Amino acid sequence: MRRLAIVVGVAVGFYLPGLAPVSFCRKGEEEEGCKSQIELFVNRLTSSESVIPFEYSAFDFCTASKDKKSPSENLGQVLFGERIRPSPYNIAFGEEKQCEVLCEKNYKADDDKIKFLKHGMMFSYEQHWIIDNMPVTWCYDTEGQNRFCTPGFPMGCYVTQKGDKKDACIISERYNEPSTFYLFNHVDITIYYHSGEAGGFLGSRLVQARVVPHSFDHSDGVNCDPASAKPASIPGKVNSDINIKYTYSINFQENNQVKWASRWDYILDSMPHTNIQWFSIMNSLVIVIFLSGMVAMVTVRSLRKDIARYNAAENSEEAQEEFGWKLVHGDVFRPPKAGMLLSVLAGVGLQVFIMIFIVLFIACLGFLSPANRGAFGTTAVVVFILLGSPAGYTSARIYKSFGGEKWKTNVLMTAFLVSGIVFGIFFVMNLILWSEGSSAAVPFTTILAIMFLWVGITTPMCFLGAYYGYKKRPIEHPVRTNPIPRHVPEQVFYTRPIPGVVMGGILPFGCIFIQLFFILNSLWSHQIYYMFGFLLLVAIILIITCSETTILLCYFHLAAEDYNWWWRSFMTSGFTAFYFFIYAAHYYSSKLTLDKFASVILYFGYTSIMTLFVFLFTGSIGFFACYWFVRKIYGAVKVD
Repeated sequence: MRRLAIVVGVAVGFYLPGLAPVSFCRKGEEEEGCKSQIELFVNRLTSSESVIPFEYSAFDFCTASKDKKSPSENLGQVLFGERIRPSPYNIAFGEEKQCEVLCEKNYKADDDKIKFLKHGMMFSYEQHWIIDNMPVTWCYDTEGQNRFCTPGFPMGCYVTQKGDKKDACIISERYNEPSTFYLFNHVDITIYYHSGEAGGFLGSRLVQARVVPHSFDHSDGVNCDPASAKPASIPGKVNSDINIKYTYSINFQENNQVKWASRWDYILDSMPHTNIQWFSIMNSLVIVIFLSGMVAMVTVRSLRKDIARYNAAENSEEAQEEFGWKLVHGDVFRPPKAGMLLSVLAGVGLQVFIMIFIVLFIACLGFLSPANRGAFGTTAVVVFILLGSPAGYTSARIYKSFGGEKWKTNVLMTAFLVSGIVFGIFFVMNLILWSEGSSAAVPFTTILAIMFLWVGITTPMCFLGAYYGYKKRPIEHPVRTNPIPRHVPEQVFYTRPIPGVVMGGILPFGCIFIQLFFILNSLWSHQIYYMFGFLLLVAIILIITCSETTILLCYFHLAAEDYNWWWRSFMTSGFTAFYFFIYAAHYYSSKLTLDKFASVILYFGYTSIMTLFVFLFTGSIGFFACYWFVRKIYGAVKVD
């Protein structure tokens, strides 16, 4: 019963999938399933002022001995630049330390390593540490006396020549000398644990780990007292050799109020997400309800009247008096120009659509929580690779319905066009990261593995899906296509192609733009994103909005006797991606201050990949919704 209670407690908490708690005991009290040594791992250093992350060892911090091995990394961690390495910190459960010397570094005046340390402090690089699979957080008070905890702490701070301080320098009045760098060479680590006696389990479990960084000058002896120790300052122009000692203190505190399954809550709750998220959902729902009302009132009522009028015609003389959307029944299913490209985009768009919903569904079950590092990226890549068959099948079916005969070209384009564009952009971005010495640079062996997955798995599955797609008969349309295309009359402004497409992307973007802020924050400002339930709900609302917007505009175009709806249906909702790119550019100009031109290229390079996926996702929704709508309305009328 005791084990059952523990399992239920884990299941309803934050750690649903297979992340078992670890029990710790003091030295000499170890039992089976209980260990005394606490491992502290270090991750890459990131900055909100730069897209380029660096490994921990790049800044010449104290490193672990060579006999310590790094934990294995999954595909998502490698692709997104996480580099988890062992640290030299020696932490035993319950064993407190005060001002322990970790290592000592000596630098010449012109040493490139000291220049790189100054570069990291100038651009506010932050360290990310991990204890017992949870982030070591830095908590501080913000304006309004709110407590904010972030899973990263600054490596140091910089005071400009004018006396302006970087955010990290504001934590203490000691850091105020102009044109000076203050390296945080001391950390106070406090580890909170839940006692096994209070929780009914063996040993103790770690529930929080917090760090407070300091800058101490140990040149006249080791001193870790903030009241008396001088800060370890590095002048803007270094004229003499520099000696830096790294020290640390360890404290343990019992906290039985926090359960192991909810130990991430204090980090997530300190981020003001929820109220704004609900506002985003309500805003999107209002748009959907308003749009649904418009569709119901305008489209459905008009269609019922039109269909009843058309079917009521009893003689040929009345039947010839056709008008509106029935007038173009002989051209509405005429194959579009560049039909092969449209079928390829529709097929890959369906692949992206299915991938997004599978990943979001898995994330909502808790399997892709922040505690399971790299799982989100790994799942997205693997699911996309395995969905080659639906893309090939859909592309082949649509292309065959267009009367296309170049099936080999169609299959190759489905397998390589979009994936090739994404891989090409990714490879160029990776070359830039290589040249910058960034930890986010994907190793060449991993690139070869991705190419193998692409060519060896996705492509054959795409061919397999296309094979079954071409074996089936072409999609039968409810009306025949005339041999001679009908002339399209002059259109009013709002039924012309470009104005219609531009207007069509506004409403779908209005449903998601608030959610985009949190997504971009998680990507570029390195905040934790965990509201996958909100994201799934917003995705469903986006589908409804894209579908209804495209159907409504398609009806207006057909009623104006313009039968060129194929490409327009894809572009109308797909134009949401254009507004996404504009919003990303606005986010860059208002929220980010990137340090290098390389960072700007990387930002817009990766943004272009996201824009392409948004285009395929929303465009395929509009295309299939409009295709269904057109088949329905022309199948409901009597046509000679």
